[in-house]
Amino acid sequence: MTSKVLSRIDEYFGFAEAGTNLRTETIAGATTFMTMAYIIVVNPAILSNAAGARMNFGAVMTATCVASAFATLLMAVLARYPIALAPGMGLNAFFSFEVCNFIAGLQARGEVAGGVAPWQIALGMVFISGFVFTALTFLKVREMIIHAVPECLKHGIAGGIGLFIAFIGLEEAGLIADHPVTFVQLGSVTSAPTLLALVGLAITAILMARRVRGAIFLGIVATGLLGIPLGIVEFGGVISTPPSPSAFAKLRINDALVFPLIAPILMMLFVDMFDTIGTLIGVAGQGGFLRDGRLPRATRALTADALGTVFGSIAGTSTVTSYIESAAGVSEGGRTGFASVVTAGLFLLALFFSPLVTMFGASVPSPLNPEIYLRPVTAPALILVGFLMLRTVRQIAWDDVTEGFPAFVTIIAMPLTFSIATGFSAGFVAYPLVKTAAGKAREVHPLAWALAALFLARYVFLPIRL
Repeated sequence: MTSKVLSRIDEYFGFAEAGTNLRTETIAGATTFMTMAYIIVVNPAILSNAAGARMNFGAVMTATCVASAFATLLMAVLARYPIALAPGMGLNAFFSFEVCNFIAGLQARGEVAGGVAPWQIALGMVFISGFVFTALTFLKVREMIIHAVPECLKHGIAGGIGLFIAFIGLEEAGLIADHPVTFVQLGSVTSAPTLLALVGLAITAILMARRVRGAIFLGIVATGLLGIPLGIVEFGGVISTPPSPSAFAKLRINDALVFPLIAPILMMLFVDMFDTIGTLIGVAGQGGFLRDGRLPRATRALTADALGTVFGSIAGTSTVTSYIESAAGVSEGGRTGFASVVTAGLFLLALFFSPLVTMFGASVPSPLNPEIYLRPVTAPALILVGFLMLRTVRQIAWDDVTEGFPAFVTIIAMPLTFSIATGFSAGFVAYPLVKTAAGKAREVHPLAWALAALFLARYVFLPIRL
């Protein structure tokens, strides 16, 4: 790049003000991409198993890359935060296994239009939820929610997400496994995938301890390369032709505007909204983006997320949301939107280099349960990012029960319910109740009361598991 171009990039993204540089931001963006590159394969695998007429795997892969790049670039340009977006895990499973199956049943009873695939109507539902999401953003309802989150919950959310992402990493490393009685147990630590993950964890931790720049990214690369001779990671080439975008503009919005589909549309909206808010607060807290407890340019960040969902539904994928894996890039020093530019560019490049990308996102069957897949290459990064995010709980006033208990509920609920949104909700319900019991009801923001009531109503009247 010429010095003039570099100067303009520096000026637009504010490298000097953020205390960063082009190299650091590039490494951060690449690190975020590597930790979430699995979505390029996992999302098509889930959506291609939708009830009724299945979606084409290649078409969904293209939609995943394009929608992720679009939304992440919007985040980079509008909000200038190092936060990446992609089709959300959990929401894609809800889309595929519950919503599409529900629509197929409605079609069989003649309650919704027949003659179209259930996934087309489901995409229409995603569009509607994204449109409402966008309207709420422009009305600044979502920004008001962010600013209504008390300080203890902001740190609790970041800590809870840290435990959540570490738990995912432990699962994907094979270090823990499910158990019919105790729910979790020690995994098969002598299996090749788990040993590879442990070696990768050690390598990455050593690099971090020695303060090597790009430690997490280098750890992923080193772990992936070590996995090749072990037969865990397969080198399948470098370049490939992008799959056909045959799912583009196949959504059926009018067919989704029927009464029986209101509840699942609201579920898509609620989970996306509060997952996004929780992720933004968590990553912002880790990166030091909050100013007096408030997130600058919050409306812009939320707009990028909302429009990402709208575009994603048109491209042919389920709800797009902000990814907590962005914390990996922040841990590498990412502080500006240029890191997101790098991540967005890599998503587009992935269309042409999918064999190379999927190599590092390699998944192998668990030796304890062949139906569960491990990702030993990227798992160490998730574990260590969780460790880094948990440090924020030091700022919680643990000696004040009215502050510490709601934060504790938030922290513990996220990994144990396997849901950021549930942890967020639980903390918001606990906060006003404990404050009121202690005679401190005046300290509760009016919107916090409204949200607590909304969350209680959501679990009573919309008991759909996500």
